[in-house]
Amino acid sequence: MRNSYVNFCKFLSIAFALFLFIGCAETKQQEKKTITKRPNFLILMSDNQYVKDLGCYGNKQLNTPAINKIAKEGVKFENAFCASPSCSPARAAMLTGQEIWRLGAAANLWGDFPRDLPVYSEMLDEAGYLVGIEGKGWGPGKAEKSGWEINPGGERYSSFEEFYNEREKGQPWMYWVSSRNPHRPFKRNGWKKSGVKLEDIEVPPYLPDTEEVRKDIAAYYDEIQGFDEEVASYMSLIGEMGQAENTIVIVCSDNGWQMPRGLANLYEFGTKVPLIIHWPEHFKGGREIEDFVTLNDFAPTFLELAGLPIPEEMTAKSLVNILQSEQSGMIEDRDFVVTARERHAFVRKGGLGYPGRAIQTKDFLYIKNFEPSRWPAGDPPLFGDVDAHMLQYECGTKLYMLEHQNDPEVKPMFDLAFGKRPSEELFDLRKDPNQMVNLANDPAYAQALDSMRTKLTDYLTETKDPRVIGGQVAFDEYEYYMDADKKPKPGYKAIEALGLDEEYNYL
Repeated sequence: MRNSYVNFCKFLSIAFALFLFIGCAETKQQEKKTITKRPNFLILMSDNQYVKDLGCYGNKQLNTPAINKIAKEGVKFENAFCASPSCSPARAAMLTGQEIWRLGAAANLWGDFPRDLPVYSEMLDEAGYLVGIEGKGWGPGKAEKSGWEINPGGERYSSFEEFYNEREKGQPWMYWVSSRNPHRPFKRNGWKKSGVKLEDIEVPPYLPDTEEVRKDIAAYYDEIQGFDEEVASYMSLIGEMGQAENTIVIVCSDNGWQMPRGLANLYEFGTKVPLIIHWPEHFKGGREIEDFVTLNDFAPTFLELAGLPIPEEMTAKSLVNILQSEQSGMIEDRDFVVTARERHAFVRKGGLGYPGRAIQTKDFLYIKNFEPSRWPAGDPPLFGDVDAHMLQYECGTKLYMLEHQNDPEVKPMFDLAFGKRPSEELFDLRKDPNQMVNLANDPAYAQALDSMRTKLTDYLTETKDPRVIGGQVAFDEYEYYMDADKKPKPGYKAIEALGLDEEYNYL
């Protein structure tokens, strides 16, 4: 009898210990998901990459294992956009968390960056973060003209190792890597090195389906695969340095691809970008988010995660609730995004831009062109808002379309990419995902047109866009700090192929 009592007591002791063990394990698991110290941030940004051009976004021709792995473990955004289809304003908007029409000269390419604009990089630095950039950061432009002593994105470093060596023990950090890939000019014969079969490439219907275009796309793919290798190396570095567990990794691009109707256009090929956020210790991975978000949302997100206040000036919204959710699909009913452009390159007489605003939902894209009398792709014959902007280096697709602009099969595509556009454009994305049929004058879409126009106007009014509410509109008047662009000199191949002059003058 006594042995039974002893055995029973032993059983209770073991059960109680097991209960404590399970309870402690659960507590540790909960603590694991709770942000107990300020996280590090690593931004890995490609240059001019459309959202669909990654393996994890469905492109079967591309070999991008490192990014695919990050997407599998992280949170993938299906509707992420830049603020503007131009690198300088897109990056300025990202740093400030504000729309480009609120940024003065920073709304333009090759402008400057007003010193009084609050940027998350400086706020993190003041809060004790080590902040650095590698590559472009914000730019191209002349931030020093407004009093910046360093790039608005942070102090520039030649490598992550150099940056990390300056870190004090336990100091949180923010590092922004701006890859050159896949910005033009592409590597010579990159299409051969890509390993992509030309016959397998899906050429979008707004581009001619020719061998020249397929080679151009394959060379672009080769650059993206190079970016994937860069991503792999940085992921390895933070692992070797023991920083992986507390580092939020962001993989994205600054704007869309450098093709006709891409870069410098408000069609989604110029504004829709890949975005993956990876922190598996805290953000449930393997999720696909449908909410419409922008790179501008980085600013309030980083500040919230770092425990810092978000300035009232920021028009963007933090992504923290979405990231901490365990759900996929639409989390916060963010059902539209607004994008904008002012002056891209110096490609029109007098340095004029091509101002426009756009609003995109799941079903429609509406674009308002404020100066439809101007050439949207830049003045002919160079059409410099389609790179290469001076035809100074090889640009297979653009050159082919210029050479064959009067061919019956190419002319409709040429007109869409290079021709003048009406003041309003409306596209039904359900039926026309490539945005080739403007329905703004179709009576059947009058209600959709009015709804999208009103929604855009309301947002521009709320965020104080001078093109809508009135006041000073100085975007065409801001200095352009790249004098060589004002008198472009085409390359000899373009001169020979198109019968061009040796120099043009936009002044």
